[in-house]
Amino acid sequence: MSTNKQILSKGIKYMAWSLPLYFIGPSVIYNAFKNQHTWLHYIVLSIGIMICFFAIFLTFKGLKTILNSMFDGNK
Repeated sequence: MSTNKQILSKGIKYMAWSLPLYFIGPSVIYNAFKNQHTWLHYIVLSIGIMICFFAIFLTFKGLKTILNSMFDGNK
């Protein structure tokens, strides 16, 4: 069993991009709930929710890529 280093580094990059999004997304959602008196509340809330979903997507994509580099590295 050998690891494909290029695919592994790509998976780690996905995980590295998802980490700050895990902090930015909830902060944006919190900001939206603190400013409910403006009509921009709904726009900011939807952006925060999209950031959170994108962080989860990048995490799963990164884990899948890392596992592919470990188990399918010979192909």
